[in-house]
Amino acid sequence: MPEPQSALPPPVPLQMSSTTSEPTKESPSPIPSRSKDSGTPSPATKPHKKPVLKIHPVLRLKIRDLSSQGTRDFLEAVKPGYVVEEAVQTVLRLLYTPSSNIPGTRSVTLILRPMEGVAYTIGRDFDTDHKEIHFSTDYIKQITRERKGPEITGVLVHEMVHAWQWNAFGTAPGGLIEGIADWVRLHAGYAPPHWTKEGGGDWDAGYQHTGYFLDYLEQKYGKGSVTTINERLRNKKYHEETFWKELFGHKVEKLWSDYQKTLETDKSKQEVDNWNQKTATKKSGNAHESEQTQSKDKDHRKIEDEDDEEPVLVEREDHTKDANHAEHAKGGNSASESKASQKTKK
Repeated sequence: MPEPQSALPPPVPLQMSSTTSEPTKESPSPIPSRSKDSGTPSPATKPHKKPVLKIHPVLRLKIRDLSSQGTRDFLEAVKPGYVVEEAVQTVLRLLYTPSSNIPGTRSVTLILRPMEGVAYTIGRDFDTDHKEIHFSTDYIKQITRERKGPEITGVLVHEMVHAWQWNAFGTAPGGLIEGIADWVRLHAGYAPPHWTKEGGGDWDAGYQHTGYFLDYLEQKYGKGSVTTINERLRNKKYHEETFWKELFGHKVEKLWSDYQKTLETDKSKQEVDNWNQKTATKKSGNAHESEQTQSKDKDHRKIEDEDDEEPVLVEREDHTKDANHAEHAKGGNSASESKASQKTKK
């Protein structure tokens, strides 16, 4: 979910099905730590396969005001039945494996209504296995036209995670819960353009800030790392001192510090790439400018050569005039001689 416009209700603990109402001794295997010899991370689990739903949830849609602009925009941008069902399947595909224990969510009701903020998910009072996703039509209204479909779908995917994820009996940090939701949204392909990897702050600041941190763990320690984090939150309460060390061999502070270093390295590489690109562009521009200069010099020399030939043309014209003048003078003399000859004969 994009960062809220205003304070949203705190995440409501997601209740487990009756078969997992108390902690058990069973726990998932720790994620193998990074190999010291090979220098490459060991995969955490086998590649994901689309899990089969153990419980098929009932999906509902409630609209508080059908005439509102936000509601109309929603209905024009997406197909409600398809987009909600697709959000469910996306969450199950990215967050679980066929052997996973999936929460017993029995229904999900999407409620479109005017309100502050963006969206939130709660369990119904009489039975928390029935979830409600409240989505602000005021927020939908202000989304740009070209972003409406992807943003609506991305928010629904984020909120649908809250309808299906484990939360360590309500003891998991809110930032981790929100970070997992945005990690799923990221891998579903609905990250908005303004998302960036940000360093500094706390690891559990939540949303994309934590989502990208989880993605770093997924890349370093192997595919399935986030799935294992979620699975570990199923049957044990969260204790930060031991939780991360059991999974990754380090405390979360060390993992966060390592992530910060990769961001700094990536930033330095990006700056070098930008500088190289800028230099290459400048060299290309200089070469083009040099070619233009040479072309202009060549044209200028051609013009000068043509200017040098003009006096020759003038000189030829003068010779022609002189020849005509001489011929005219000769003709004149001949006429005089003819008259003189005629006078003598007389």
